[in-house]
Amino acid sequence: MATTTQTAAALPQLTNQDIARYSRHLILPEVGMEGQQKLKAAKVLCVGTGGLGSPLALYLAAAGIGTLGLVDFDVVDESNLQRQIIHSTKDVGRPKIESAAEKLLALNPALNLVKHETMLNSQNALEIIQQYDIVADGTDNFPTRYLVNDACVLTGKPNSYASIFRFEGQASVFATEEGPCYRCLYPEPPPPGLVPSCAEGGVLGILPGLLGVVQATEVIKLILGNGEPLIGRLLLVDALNMKFRELKLRKNPNCPVCGENPTVTKLIDYQQFCGIVPEAPPAAVQNGVPQITVHDLKRKRDAGENFFLLDVREPHEFQIAHLNGHLIPVNDLPNRVNELEQARQAGQEIVVHCKSGGRSQRAAEFLKQQGFANVVNVAGGITAWATEIDPKVPKY
Repeated sequence: MATTTQTAAALPQLTNQDIARYSRHLILPEVGMEGQQKLKAAKVLCVGTGGLGSPLALYLAAAGIGTLGLVDFDVVDESNLQRQIIHSTKDVGRPKIESAAEKLLALNPALNLVKHETMLNSQNALEIIQQYDIVADGTDNFPTRYLVNDACVLTGKPNSYASIFRFEGQASVFATEEGPCYRCLYPEPPPPGLVPSCAEGGVLGILPGLLGVVQATEVIKLILGNGEPLIGRLLLVDALNMKFRELKLRKNPNCPVCGENPTVTKLIDYQQFCGIVPEAPPAAVQNGVPQITVHDLKRKRDAGENFFLLDVREPHEFQIAHLNGHLIPVNDLPNRVNELEQARQAGQEIVVHCKSGGRSQRAAEFLKQQGFANVVNVAGGITAWATEIDPKVPKY
């Protein structure tokens, strides 16, 4: 099991104040004085201070981790507050790392807090991670997950991992000498756009609390050298039905990073690895579908143009905010395309929109394949409409 390597003689002493603060730990035989000293000596890096990072960092600080590093470059948005409990309403617009640091030091003033206000990337990851004993990955995107995994394997640092989506989550401990790494479980990333983000698919606000606490628990067990960490095990959490399952994981001898003959011996371009191309200025036509802005849509409305507005979001999204379009969720479109036949025969232009433009683009491409010639996509969707045209329309 991977733990911090200091001997008992080299461990920092506990002050009387430490003993009073951590007394409930000290009376646990599995922790005791030496275990609390190990926690005080430990250096843990939290990658992200969002949904997972919030409970993770708070509980590690409360538990008496001596040095806690934070990596984040984002700012607090109002939509974060439903789950990112380390931030508060007054922090909206503030750098997350500053907001998180304030709460953590208020909780535990003795904490040695190290702020890395930067995007973790292939140029800085090894240098940052090398400074810590254990990494806790609280990120929400595939390029950074693979980056953290590979950097942990290359530096020999355990990775307490979790991920969440809607009502489900998973957790494990990767990159230990005896156990598998993230690539053993997921050798290849999914195609871009196949797995929706939390912003697109939603997430139960409590779910990252459950998984972040699991991550913190695993970190503490690794430091103490006690219990059975999630090495070689994948914990699956179904919060909607409150069911926990476990899958056994094996180290892949052919893994390109942690296998017997690794081919990945340095950090790579993880955006490219995940098939993500740099954003380019929006084109007038994408995959044969003309793109219009929300300002173009407003001009069409103001001019009284005879067009058919198709909303391809889900019914529960339509209840939040809508532009009075005809609702057909994108997944239902193949079975309900006949509802657009009258518009086609009348020669109406079909203007398709969704939340931000992705689903509507796919819907418009499908309609083109079905022979609908006069179809356009609203770039930016109803979110852009709320931002640029009508702020009274709720953003979600």
